[in-house]
Amino acid sequence: MNTVAIVGRPNVGKSTLFNRILERREAIVEETPGVTRDRLYGRAEWNGVHFHLVDTGGIVPDSEELFERAITEQAELAIAEADVIVFVLDGSVGVTALDHRVAELLRAAGKPVIVAVNKCDHPQHDANVADAYRLGFERVFGISAMSGRQTGDLLDAIVSYLEPAPAGDEDTLLKIAIVGRPNVGKSSIVNALLGQERMVVTPIAGTTRDAVDSLLRFHGHSVVLVDTAGLRRRSSIAESVELYSVIRTQRAIERSDVAIVVLDATRGLEHQDKQIIADVIEARKGILIAVNKWDLVEKDSRTADRFIERIRSELPTADFVPIVFTSALTKQRLVTLIEKAEQIQQRRLQRVPTAQLNEQVLPILERTPPPAVRGRDVRINYVTQSGVAPPLFVFFTNFPDSIPDHYKRFVERTLRQLFPFEGVPISLLFRRK
Repeated sequence: MNTVAIVGRPNVGKSTLFNRILERREAIVEETPGVTRDRLYGRAEWNGVHFHLVDTGGIVPDSEELFERAITEQAELAIAEADVIVFVLDGSVGVTALDHRVAELLRAAGKPVIVAVNKCDHPQHDANVADAYRLGFERVFGISAMSGRQTGDLLDAIVSYLEPAPAGDEDTLLKIAIVGRPNVGKSSIVNALLGQERMVVTPIAGTTRDAVDSLLRFHGHSVVLVDTAGLRRRSSIAESVELYSVIRTQRAIERSDVAIVVLDATRGLEHQDKQIIADVIEARKGILIAVNKWDLVEKDSRTADRFIERIRSELPTADFVPIVFTSALTKQRLVTLIEKAEQIQQRRLQRVPTAQLNEQVLPILERTPPPAVRGRDVRINYVTQSGVAPPLFVFFTNFPDSIPDHYKRFVERTLRQLFPFEGVPISLLFRRK
């Protein structure tokens, strides 16, 4: 998926434009000693073209202030990763010396730049738009992010540089994404897997502009490891910045069939781990949890059981996700990760015959029916599986809009008890008979 970065000096309305395009606000907050930075990102769509949208902090080049340096570093990464850059100015004050310095930074990047002169709430404010051409960029728009004035024209210009996502991918190789928050051992797992003597590694071009995936020959067939954080190509400073770690994780999830979410055994399940697991499940990809650095944990006969119990208690809706305890250092159970990922993909592709579904599922739903609606019984008469990868089950009922969420969870648990869907998010659709 394409990436569009919104950049500019402080207080020009970048976040307002971000919210206008996205129609919602998403933030990831990371606490670093002395520095607190908001990472704002989201997925947007315009005229059928989908793209990642990134909101950065205000750029102050050459600043000695720690907070401003950190924000500028983040913005420079966004510029380096973006396919298109939206350069926001404040139309109420015109072009400033700081705008000229930001423009120099953008020209050096060599990326398409669209100038958005913000706070032009009325045509009489458009006088400053002409002044923005002095920055040397060809496409300049006077907009109001607050009211939405001319943001449609801006979006038309943005998507003119973007390529629509391909309609389909004929590549049938299993794609496994190794995802997780920074410093949990993703690179160590990838490198340990690639270092196995029985695995032949070949670089192949990825489907995104900046990715090179790894092709593994595993037990006589090939699988693709989807690189999530550029572990073999980017500097340590890039890896330390959370913003694009999040964006790369999103990209990897989208492109994968199965995602292995890596946790740090010495730190347990943290908030960002939960968010990544939720992202994988929401994307309806196969999922497997790898608890890495298991060799560093002092253990007794129930250490693993207690760890699993804590994960299950904190993620009650993800109780179908298998958990494997690994060590990239000792290579403990790394092969198991690939084997389980292959099994999960097979389950994602399985189709349960309609006759078997109705024979086994309907009697259970008849014994435990949904709650009545206005004194009328809710009946589920028929069920069929209409899709795979992810599995989609369609239930026909007389009141499809009245099925409560807790009953949907009961239906999902019933399906999982009857059929092998470990590690596989499934989708349910209720339709009128």
